[in-house]
Amino acid sequence: MVVLHGLFATAGVLRPLRRHIEQSAPACTASFTYAPGPGVDAIAQSLADLVERLPEGVRIHLVGHSLGGIVARWYLQEHGGDPRIVQTVSMASPFRGTRHARLIPTAAGRDISPGSEILRRLSRRAHVAAHVPHLSVIAAADRVVTERATFEHGDELVIEDCGHNSLLFHPRVPELLSERVRSLRPLDEAAGA
Repeated sequence: MVVLHGLFATAGVLRPLRRHIEQSAPACTASFTYAPGPGVDAIAQSLADLVERLPEGVRIHLVGHSLGGIVARWYLQEHGGDPRIVQTVSMASPFRGTRHARLIPTAAGRDISPGSEILRRLSRRAHVAAHVPHLSVIAAADRVVTERATFEHGDELVIEDCGHNSLLFHPRVPELLSERVRSLRPLDEAAGA
């Protein structure tokens, strides 16, 4: 599983989530930290570099919080992804943008502004990667993502009484992700279990 953080965070914020998944799925996880300035396409290139270094034969689950969820789908859709990717999960990702992005004078801020070319292209070309399942996890009390946080392809799950960043630490989220990993095991593994 590759887990991507959001804008103004680092990979360190993902440690509790990664630890839980590694213990309960069981699955190996990977992440990296990126600066808050680069746009979606540049971060997706860093993701491509990481995925390329992962061992052959592993099934890859891309999970992204906030901007990280946008990057995961962009990488899959616009960079061609990797055939080992079996699902993407976004958590509180601004697929319709956020009005707060106007306060962020960087490429990332422009990319997550409502109506940006990046978000329009993701929506318009969702069919390109529709074969890879997607789950949008929504924080019901999100004050950061001001527009709809659901990617138009896939399923949606709303976590009540949870805000944008607290979604990362909500007890239901690591359980949900672990279940998703276990449910998408290779058929030969599932038959032997």
